[in-house]
Amino acid sequence: MEKRSIIIIVAVASAAFMLFVIAALTVMFSVIDSASVGDYGGSSSGKVKVGVVEVKGMISSPDETLKDLRRFEDREDIKAIVVRVDSPGGAVAPSQEIHDAIVRVTKTKPVVISMGNVAASGGFYLSVGASRIYAEPGTLTGSIGVIAEMPEVDQLMDWAHVKMTVIKSGKLKDLGSPFRAMTDDDRKFFQSLIDDVYGQFLKAVVDGRKLPIEKVRPIADGRVISGNQAKELGLIDKLGGFEDAADGAVELAHETGKPRLVYPPKDTDFKLQDLVKESSSSAVAGLREAALPPMGLLFLAPSAEGLGR
Repeated sequence: MEKRSIIIIVAVASAAFMLFVIAALTVMFSVIDSASVGDYGGSSSGKVKVGVVEVKGMISSPDETLKDLRRFEDREDIKAIVVRVDSPGGAVAPSQEIHDAIVRVTKTKPVVISMGNVAASGGFYLSVGASRIYAEPGTLTGSIGVIAEMPEVDQLMDWAHVKMTVIKSGKLKDLGSPFRAMTDDDRKFFQSLIDDVYGQFLKAVVDGRKLPIEKVRPIADGRVISGNQAKELGLIDKLGGFEDAADGAVELAHETGKPRLVYPPKDTDFKLQDLVKESSSSAVAGLREAALPPMGLLFLAPSAEGLGR
């Protein structure tokens, strides 16, 4: 009995020490995160704070970009924002959400786009809502258009003697199914859907770039163009790189001097949460082993996931 009591005391002491370590790490990470909200990178001599938001790769979720835009929009010391775009596009709705957020922010402070290697399709869509757009002469941009691709494997299924039985509430419920050939009605529906979304894209370009639709429509056939061509067509404002865009942001903010670039804080929340879960799990496991019979582990203790929340 005495040995069991000693084991329990040691386990409790270990758990208490672990919780102390977790608390200390929490404070430490909070300090790091608070520091990262301030200035990070950029010109050391600059005084005009310019927020930097990056949009890279395929656009599938707008969440991080929207959070960064909102963060810099709410900070009074941030005089302008540069959005660095290096993306071939992606899903329609996320691109629209970022575009709409950029349009909203421009009502309170300048938002300048800096196009990298490629800013096409959805990458171009979100860009046209900005106060000014910069691109290098060799940047690939444009690609104003919408596409949907649907495979058909019905003949392969026939060859393999596999049959799909479909029960649906309406004739269009299995639109785009790869297990049957596309009908004329299917094609008409998809074309009307694509045309509607394309019209939204076209309107965003016309409104954002303040161009007549008669000038935009001939080049809005999905073609990719260079930064040089985009400048000639009025789809961007200036040729230049990231530093030029940052200087332009200062100019649009009616400030003078070099920009002091401010990046979003590094997200340490998920790492800290994982650490808390792992540490809590180890501490609780020690208590379980000391105080509970083996089968009690399955039924009497909360999960480590629950403790980590």
